[in-house]
Amino acid sequence: MNGPHPTTTLLRNARIVLPERTAEQASLLVHNDRIARVLESMTDLLPTSDSVIDLSGLTLFPGFIDVHIHGAVGVDAMEASAGDLNRVSQFLATRGVTGWLPTLVPAPPVDYARAISAITEAMKEQEQEQGGGLRTPKGARILGVHYEGPFVNSAQCGALRAQFFRTYSGASDIDDLPKLVDRTAKHMITVAPEIAGGVELIKELVKASWVVSLGHTRAPFDLLDEAFAVGARHMTHFMNAMAPLHHRSPGPVAWGLARDQVTCDIIADGIHLDRHVLELLLKLKGADHLTLISDAIAAAGMGDGDYKIWGETIAVKDGRTSNATGSIAGSVITMLDAV
Repeated sequence: MNGPHPTTTLLRNARIVLPERTAEQASLLVHNDRIARVLESMTDLLPTSDSVIDLSGLTLFPGFIDVHIHGAVGVDAMEASAGDLNRVSQFLATRGVTGWLPTLVPAPPVDYARAISAITEAMKEQEQEQGGGLRTPKGARILGVHYEGPFVNSAQCGALRAQFFRTYSGASDIDDLPKLVDRTAKHMITVAPEIAGGVELIKELVKASWVVSLGHTRAPFDLLDEAFAVGARHMTHFMNAMAPLHHRSPGPVAWGLARDQVTCDIIADGIHLDRHVLELLLKLKGADHLTLISDAIAAAGMGDGDYKIWGETIAVKDGRTSNATGSIAGSVITMLDAV
């Protein structure tokens, strides 16, 4: 039996963002929902296609992947149903996001189990939305899950609930972090290596194909090197919720800057990091070693106000979040706002 008829679409007269440059008045040929060719000039001979869409100079860029986002439009990943999560997916798609990792905060195991069940169901629903041989859901695809903790340092808790933080004593502790059943799902976790058993935990997580990110940490330089040696390669919201740079006591910030093989994610909302610091990070780490994240909470897309999130009231005023202690409690931006 023959499959669907191949289709081609030409997106013309666009400002196309490429890895090293931006092409003005360019065109993009899409064949069967895959990018087939970029034509960087209006003078290039345009190929034939089934349909042509004139973008009238609009900017065309690769879809964002947000690996650290707690929720949006009133939905928090810890309490969401599958339908709620797909509502977030649809919102994110309108902001240029094509994939995301619902991010869970430290909580009792029963709450983790409930959240993972909802994420699993949402991923199944996205698969069911596909039709005609396409592999594109209606909204941004849920790619897996990110556990922000619970194996982190209470001295750098930020807005997380320290009463649910844990140390590592053996493999059964990892079993308390349920995994998604989808074999393609990605599992990411933020860990502070200085907790009891931290380096051994990282080693076991990496062996089990988790992506380990170092964060909410005050770890000394040498211990961070130990974490790297067993597979940690990334850092969570760099410079936030970690010991600051000190010239006589180099910790996570100095380590992240010094180790070229390490990538760092950053929240570019103008609140978590000053723009001059962003410029410095771009100069020192380079674009290939920095990852934009939103770290958005359920209040994203909702405007200023008071919101009940993670068992406490989080206020949003002029785009800045804060909890009762005055700590920044995530952001309300999307990836589109960060660029």
